[in-house]
Amino acid sequence: MKANLLLCLESVFLGMGLLVLNPAVNPTPNGKVSDPTEPTSLQHVDSQFNLSPTDQRRPLAVWECTSSWYGGGFDGQTTANGEIYDMYATTAAHQTLPLGSIVRVVNPRNHRSQVVRINDRGPYIEGRELDVSYEVARRLGFDQRGVARVRLELLEVPTRPVTDHLN
Repeated sequence: MKANLLLCLESVFLGMGLLVLNPAVNPTPNGKVSDPTEPTSLQHVDSQFNLSPTDQRRPLAVWECTSSWYGGGFDGQTTANGEIYDMYATTAAHQTLPLGSIVRVVNPRNHRSQVVRINDRGPYIEGRELDVSYEVARRLGFDQRGVARVRLELLEVPTRPVTDHLN
């Protein structure tokens, strides 16, 4: 148990150290560096949860994984936290992160990023760790391929379990 905790903490601090060494700017398609606070066409805000793709919070942990997206067949179905799934919302499914966690998903191929809220469980296909909504996949540029290697940056973990759907 202690070894697992130490390994986890070591990974978090290593990831944080790497972030300190990298400048906090977003490259633009023409190669120039842009101001991360300046809005662009990809910087949408989820008004209900105030999730901005330019959220500059320091991650608690960073790792890479394979992500896919889910859409039409699940649209309108109930998610693991009791919400109705909306394929155009900025949400995602993860098997182990606490429901309500906030994660920045970065596509390293095109440097697009989107902040999402974990509100469901999945994916249930071996080798995949994250299922994003169709809208998130579209914004990150892998909606046509269906699967992409992404970087996850854990920004926030809820302070208490999400139980609003039980009331």
